[in-house]
Parts: sequence; structure tokens; C-alpha cells
Amino acid sequence: MSTTTLAVLVPLLPFLGAVAGLLLGRSAPGFVRPLAILPTLAAAVLAVTVAVRQGGGQPISTATELTPTGSVPIDLSLYIDGFAALVAVLVGVVATCVQLYSTAYLREDPRYPSYAALVSLFTSAMLLVVYSGDLMVLLVGWEVMGICSYFLVGHYWETEAARSASLKAFLVTKLGDVPFLIGLFALATDAGSFRITKILGTVAAGGLDHPTLIALLLLAGVAGKSAQFPLHTWLPDAMAGPTPVSALIHAATMVAAGVYFVARLLPVFAASAAALVVMAAMAAVTMVGSALAALAQDDIKRVLAYSTIGQLAYMTGALAVGDRGAAVFHLLSHGAFKALLFLGAGVIIHAAGTNSLAAMSRMDGLAKRIPDAFWTMTIALLALAAIPPFAGFFSKEAVLVAAEQTATGHSDLAPATAGWLVLIAGVLTALLTAAYAARLWLMAFRGRGAAAPDHGKEPFAMTGVLWLLAIPSVAFGLAADSIADWFDGRALTPALATSVLGTGAAVIGAMLTYALWQRANAKTAAGVGAAVAVPAAVAAAESAAETPEVAEVTHDHPAVPAGPAADPGKALLGPLYPHAADGFHLDAVYDRLFVRPVRGAAGLVRFLDREVVDTYVRGAGSGTRLLGGLVRRAQTGNVQSYLSALLAGAVVLAIATAVLANVNAGS
Repeated sequence: MSTTTLAVLVPLLPFLGAVAGLLLGRSAPGFVRPLAILPTLAAAVLAVTVAVRQGGGQPISTATELTPTGSVPIDLSLYIDGFAALVAVLVGVVATCVQLYSTAYLREDPRYPSYAALVSLFTSAMLLVVYSGDLMVLLVGWEVMGICSYFLVGHYWETEAARSASLKAFLVTKLGDVPFLIGLFALATDAGSFRITKILGTVAAGGLDHPTLIALLLLAGVAGKSAQFPLHTWLPDAMAGPTPVSALIHAATMVAAGVYFVARLLPVFAASAAALVVMAAMAAVTMVGSALAALAQDDIKRVLAYSTIGQLAYMTGALAVGDRGAAVFHLLSHGAFKALLFLGAGVIIHAAGTNSLAAMSRMDGLAKRIPDAFWTMTIALLALAAIPPFAGFFSKEAVLVAAEQTATGHSDLAPATAGWLVLIAGVLTALLTAAYAARLWLMAFRGRGAAAPDHGKEPFAMTGVLWLLAIPSVAFGLAADSIADWFDGRALTPALATSVLGTGAAVIGAMLTYALWQRANAKTAAGVGAAVAVPAAVAAAESAAETPEVAEVTHDHPAVPAGPAADPGKALLGPLYPHAADGFHLDAVYDRLFVRPVRGAAGLVRFLDREVVDTYVRGAGSGTRLLGGLVRRAQTGNVQSYLSALLAGAVVLAIATAVLANVNAGS
């Protein structure tokens, strides 16, 4: 079978599995799990086969005209280079792990059939984005992912949190998609085609008439899809969905789609130095702001959500300095260890009965109850903190090296300003990332208080997946030399200066957090005698949002002592803590700047429609009815009255005619 045929089957198989799952979910529930797992697993195997055949060599490109448009043609095309081949493998592997994990995590969920089908459809859409060689076909996958995300985030639609989160995610990403669509049409108009190869050829020939405008329009859509400032606020709230959904959508697929899109079309953005500086500034603000917010979150999933935003900002920063190899390298390693973190968090929630770190910090021995999650999450957190030799160290160093080379003038792919922005923010974020990673680990696994509940060993479908994802989280970085050949050939190995800066900052952040945690524990222990046992769900009330899934997937809530938790984040952030916990009040700012004015304008339109337009409409009807009533009174049915009126009218007309004739004669 040809490589092209195999590549077509990669997105097609999950799509067919989704259709079959939706059709047979109620009538044949025994087929639901096989239809969820087997097509996705087959797609992952085929993606690996395509990657092996492509081998980082010449891109595989083929196309056929989808439909004549009369102007810019739309082609059903494939374009598989080293970037696409490896990203497709990541998507296939993570999607398979999520489907396996979900069979145990949501085993009692009555809506599991539709959930599994939507995950398969989402996987198919992401694979279409990865392999597509035509921007309009890519847009189809882009939008299908958005609607699947809406349904998956709102899986627990009975709760207000899930309904609001799904609607917010949909609207915010659509807000970015409007200029994104305009930018696509402007780009295709300048290039005369939606084909990626032809667009890149046009850019190389200097054929773009408005490169800055096009790049900024496209960047708006990327900011929405990849949750970058200022369109990032939907991602933390999206944690209201099931945890496996977060592992797929918010680690390896949808949020990475924007980064992947820019990597594919990087020459378009590089044609405008202004666009690169804007991208670098966006990445820098997102990095630092999301890391500070992560330090103040009580919900374990919201910590990981803000972490995802910050790591995506690293990738965006690499693209801003012109190194798409470093960006996609970090995308691949992050997809593995962040999926592991989310799935591990699901095991913790499943066992502890809460998503609150404060409640977990009052439980003793939780790590011993879930050893698989403890060890694998420790690996993933070390990778997140970029501690060598874990994968995150190598991929994050690739980003910092690219920024340092641009800042010091050793690379002319981007302005030095962009390099300095990314480098300074990247080093500072490395310190903050290690700090919130250490805080999560200490509060979740080193709690002190009542004994954590023992519900026995977690299902193998959940723990086995964790160990599978732990392998790339440890070893993927060691493939930096060979992976460079799959990209642009630029070295992805760490440099001494950035390694010392990044690792030193991470070590300082982790050590400082540990010291502050010990001090907080000492203060907490002084008042432990006054603590009383309460359900963990009550103790977690201080959490930003108790996720709807807690009541659905956990065991009986344990009893834990109430009282202050040993949170080093409060000491680290000081007076900034409450503001960071609320995401720096951006939702409130957007509410005042956009939501309230829009609602006010809508109220004005409603008033004008009801009180002005409807008044004229009702007046027209009332006037017609009044005139009809007057005419009706004249219709008496008496023939003598009709003749009298006719005679009177004739007399009036005769008199009027005589008067007019005399007037005309006199003049």
C-alpha cells in the first residue's frame, strides 16, 4: 500500500469509528469501546508507518481538485514533511492513550458512547489539520475541533460550570477565528491558491502585498486556538470537562494546532518583522502571566491549564525568533508529559475525591495509595520544570538557545527585540514553572493530616497508560540530534549559557518553594489541634471551582481536617496572590470592556425594536383598522342613502367645476 493511501487512512479511520460509535452507541453498547479504541489505535500505527516511510526526507505531496470555485481553487491535498509526520504520531498515540484511559475513568458514565465518538471525531479533525496541504481543508478540521471541544467540555451539561465553560471556550475561540478566516482569504488572494506549497512559493518570491496585515489577522486565530494572551481565558474554565478530555484537547491537539499552523506557514509571518515582534511580546506576557497564575490555583487541573498556556507561549516564542524546529520539538515533548500530568491528575482526583490541592495537603499518605500516579507524575513534573535529563529540559533549552542567538545577533531570522523578549521571559518563566511544579507535588503528595483513603489499586487501563507516556517524558529529549534532521536541520542541542540560566532558575524556584512550604507547614501545625473532620468536598470549597466530574468519577469523599493549608504560593506571591488566583481579573476586565457594552447595545436594539419599530408596525395596523371602521359605518345597506350621497357628490363636483371655470376666466 502506498504511503499516500496510508496517510489518507490516518484521519479517515477515527472518523469512521466516530460515525459507527454514534450510530451503534444505543443499539449495540458492547461495540462502543472497541469502536473507540481500535480505529484510533490503527490510526496511530499507520501514522508511525507514514513517519518511518517519510523519514524526514522530501515532503510527500499530492493533490486533487476538490471543487471548481471560479477563482481561487480548493484542493484536497496532502503535505507531509517531518513536522507533520511526527506531530501525527503524537496525536495518534495520545488519542489512543486517552481512549484506553477513558474506558476505566468513565466506566459508569451513561454518556460514554457519545463521549468516545466525539473524541474519535476530534482526533480525526486534528489529524486532518496536521496532514492537510490546503488551507481550506485545514480550516474544516480546525472548526470541527472547535465544535467537538464545545461538546466535550460541556460533557457534564447538567452543571452550570460545564455549560458556561463550553460556551466560553466556543465563543472566545470563534472571536479569534473571524480575523483568522479573513487572513486566510487575504493570503489566498495574494498567492492565488490555498495550497501551502504555492503560498510558500509566493512568499519566497516576495509576492505578498500585505504581509503584516495578513500575519496579524492569522495570529488572532492562533491566539484563540492556542490560548495565548489576550484570548487565553477560556482554557482554565475548560477544566470543567472530563480530565481525559483535557489530556487530549489541552495538551497534544487543539491548543497545539495554532502553534503547528504558524510553524507550517512561518515564512508568511517572517515576512513581517513587526508581526514577529508582536508575536514575541504576546508570548512573553503569556509566559510570565500564566506562570504567576498557576502558582495561585487551588484546583489541580487549573494549575495544569495555566501551565499549558505558559508552555504554548514557549512554542510561540520559538516561532517569534524564527525557529520552528525548536517550537515543534517542544510541542512534541510537552504533548507527552502534559498528557501524562492531566491523566495522572485524574487518578489523584479519582482516589482523593477532590480536585483541591488544599484538601490534598491535609491528607497523609496519598502517594502510597496511588504509587503509579506518584512516580509517573514526578517524572512529568521534572520534565515540566526542565530538569535534565528529562524531555522538557532539552526542548525548552532549544527554545532558549534560539532566543539567545536572535538576541545576540547570531541569527537574522527575526529582530533582536523579539529575541530579548523571549529570552528574558523564558528564563523568568523557568523559575516560576519549577516553583508551581514543586508546589503541586508537595501539596498533592506530601500532605499532613488524616490518612488518605485506600480504595485499592487503580484500574490498569489508567495506570498502564501513565507508564506508557512516562517513556517519552524521560527519553524523548535524548533524540534531539536525530529529530533535527526531520525539521530544518538546525541544531536542537542545549548550549552552556542557556542551560546554566534555565536550569539554575529552575533549581532556585524549586528550592525556594520547598523552603516556603516547610515554613508554611510549621505554621499550620501550630493550629492543628483545633481542626475538625469534614468531608473533602466541603474542605475544597475554597477551590476556584470544584469540577463537575468529582461527583461522577470519584469514590466516597474522605474526611479530612479543615483549616489552613500549607501553601507556599501565598508566601511566594504575597499581595499578588489573590489577583493571580483570579487570573489577574481579566474576565472582569473583559466583562466591563466588551460584555456589558454588548449587552447594553443589545438592550438598546431590543428597546428600539419593541418600542419604536413595533409602534410603527402596530400604528399601521391600527390606522388601517380605524379607516376600515369608518368605511364600514357608511355601508348601511339603504339604497336611498347611497343615491342621496351620490347626488350630493355630483352637486359638489358641479359647483367646484363652475367655480374653477370662473376663476380661470377672470385670470
